[in-house]
Amino acid sequence: MLPSQPLLHTAVFALAVLQALASDTFIAAVYEHAVILPDATDEPVSPDDALALMNKNMDVLEGAIKEAAQQGAHIIVTPEVGIYGWRFTREAIYPYLEDIPDPTVNWVPCTDPTRFAPAPVQERLSCMARNNSIYVVANMGDKKPCNASDPSCPSDGRYQYNTDVVFDPEGKLVARYHKYNLFMSETQFFNYPKEPEAVTFETPFGKFGIFTCFDILFREPAVVLVSELQVDTVLFPTAWMNVLPFLTAVEFHSAWAMGMRVNFLAANTHNTNLSMTGSGIYAPDGAKTYYYNMKTEDGRLLVAKLDSHPRLSPASPLAVSWSSYASSVKRFSPNDHDFEGLIFHDKFTFTELTKPEGNITMCQKDLCCHLNYKMAGKQEEEVYVLGAFDGLHVVEGQYYLQICTLLKCQSTDRNTCGQPVETAQTKFEMFSLSGTFGTNYVFPEVLYSGVELAPGEFEVLTDGRLMSKTRPTKPVITVTLFGRWYEKD
Repeated sequence: MLPSQPLLHTAVFALAVLQALASDTFIAAVYEHAVILPDATDEPVSPDDALALMNKNMDVLEGAIKEAAQQGAHIIVTPEVGIYGWRFTREAIYPYLEDIPDPTVNWVPCTDPTRFAPAPVQERLSCMARNNSIYVVANMGDKKPCNASDPSCPSDGRYQYNTDVVFDPEGKLVARYHKYNLFMSETQFFNYPKEPEAVTFETPFGKFGIFTCFDILFREPAVVLVSELQVDTVLFPTAWMNVLPFLTAVEFHSAWAMGMRVNFLAANTHNTNLSMTGSGIYAPDGAKTYYYNMKTEDGRLLVAKLDSHPRLSPASPLAVSWSSYASSVKRFSPNDHDFEGLIFHDKFTFTELTKPEGNITMCQKDLCCHLNYKMAGKQEEEVYVLGAFDGLHVVEGQYYLQICTLLKCQSTDRNTCGQPVETAQTKFEMFSLSGTFGTNYVFPEVLYSGVELAPGEFEVLTDGRLMSKTRPTKPVITVTLFGRWYEKD
């Protein structure tokens, strides 16, 4: 006699747990989703129309979740706004929101959908997790009523939060995170928690933490989760608009994983009109797999194996003293090749690399950047510079940066240095970049022509030098040490 469906599901889940417990590794998946968007309108649609649009997107996500589970994945991360998109006013998004309870209620929406207010999205996500015996991470909107006596309560009497949810392989809601650092265009939500939330949960394959997109540039919750709560893996739904030369999704997210010495699962929204692409599965020793595609509107499932406890792995990088080497280098006086330029509104000090090899130092305020390099056949029409920035960034948020960078200029005109560049022809025999950083939070980036990462081709020494391990195989766009001085915020 065949086992009943509940018994079969229990057996499958128990087997998955035992397999995870028996191994120091796990299989992770992320899905980059080309979101099906609603028609642009300032007026709310009916709840039925809102659910119909969300079901179209969830149909796609469900296909990716099934495929990930078939490939043995234990967890899958899907993107920020991946269920309904972003074309909303505060009023227009309301029909898409659900009341998401605190996970302490011990709720499996798939088997008990009517326990709380109608929650068809949570019910379906729960069933996706349960039916495929996989952790499912998704982003959706939460609504919470508030009292007029609360001075922060909006005039419409409700809070609206950009929210991540996590369902375990039985379909239980195990995590809920309200985004704390909203990007300037998120007027449909406007609300954020009164205090930042540090959300973690335990799995058979490590301790996990979660935050969303713009949160990564701030101490809370990002640094708190890793440095204080010691999570093994960070889950990162995002709708990341790429900004070359430093804030392209794949380069910054892989650098953040290396700098923080943590696993990082980044699932991005895909929309080339808004420069949204770039998802990946990253470990402290580099990218395991990633996807960057600005040519077509295709989604992509990525699957890779990770160490469950990366800090205990032999491949985990050692702690770095970021200013150790550069502090011993002689500080040179400005020369005729020094000039100023802008990168993403920040005023850098640059010096041009006029020779095919050399040792040069560039300083701005307290930050001195040192570069030792050798080019392999420099192209005459290409200009490279060493740049330094030490100061407060004030555009879409306020945060302190210290950045040392070797980068290719857009043209031979110095005024183009710092503008977006995606291709290059000049290769380097070697490079070594370091800086006198005042912070321990420094993220190493190497980006090749075609917006490609360089996994395994560079290393960070314990004295703070970012060095090529072997002769770089492709032309270089940028080699960067991106310092985020959280302590000065």
